[in-house]
Amino acid sequence: MPPTTIAGQGIKERDAAGPQPAARRRTSVLRRTAQGRQARAAWVLAAPFLALFLAFMLLPVVWSLLMSLTDTQSADLRTPLNVSFIGFDNYVRLFEDPQFFTALRNTAVFVLVALPLTLAAGLAAAVALNSGIQRFRAVFRVGFYLPVITSIVAVAVVWKTLLEPHAGLVNTVLAWFGIDGPAWLADTRFALPVMILMAVWRNLGTVMIIMLAGLQSVPQSLMEAAELDGAGAWQRFWRVTFPLLRPALLLTAVTTGIGYLQFFDEPFVMTDGGPLDSTLSATLYAYKQFGNGNYDVASAAGYVVFVLIIALTVLQFRVLRDKD
Repeated sequence: MPPTTIAGQGIKERDAAGPQPAARRRTSVLRRTAQGRQARAAWVLAAPFLALFLAFMLLPVVWSLLMSLTDTQSADLRTPLNVSFIGFDNYVRLFEDPQFFTALRNTAVFVLVALPLTLAAGLAAAVALNSGIQRFRAVFRVGFYLPVITSIVAVAVVWKTLLEPHAGLVNTVLAWFGIDGPAWLADTRFALPVMILMAVWRNLGTVMIIMLAGLQSVPQSLMEAAELDGAGAWQRFWRVTFPLLRPALLLTAVTTGIGYLQFFDEPFVMTDGGPLDSTLSATLYAYKQFGNGNYDVASAAGYVVFVLIIALTVLQFRVLRDKD
């Protein structure tokens, strides 16, 4: 081939190959520009939420932590820079206060009794709706779940009215059978158990809905295989169904346990922590300290509850997580 032909082909190849790197660079620049626009648009759209989160969530959490380490009182609101750092003295004061120990004991009893009862009642209702009850199943679901979406204040007021010692419906019905009903919310023996019963009744609907979803996801083939192997109804439930419900059980246990450790609305509305602090909870104790102007002690009590929530959640994950 003549040299001129070879040189011409080389020039054509260089001309053909020359623009390609430039085109790739332009494509890369355009892609980065488009990604930059998307990132900026995402930050602009997220800015309102971030501003609200920082102003009403993160900042109060950080500020309350700082208050728990200082001697902040209500009088210091006008001069916040005059407070003094005292370390963990507020936590020492808390655990030297017998009333705080009473609040912790009441909260522990509430959680340790109400949480298992709520899980058991919700699971029993879910099993009944999944297999035993065929007619009016939707009506039962709504009936069990309705207390969950009802305001806790309204529920507490209704229960307080029902348990009124002289004109309440409960004591009126007991009087029909010759039973002299007690003053339920004014008696240290009954006030906390009544609130535990109310909490179980109100929250079992959430457990029921989640457990029902878990029951309906169990493969029917596994149940049929277990039945062919001679397993009874209880063995099928305990050996086949219950292990598959671990994720649902863990979810309901964690969320319900967190809510019960923040036990506040019921005693606040019904008894104000009485009688004789028998229904005083840790969160109600913190609220009263805040109302008394002891912002430092109130913040410390709030963080004690926060640590208890973490501890309970970790324990539940260790016990109920899937072993596989």
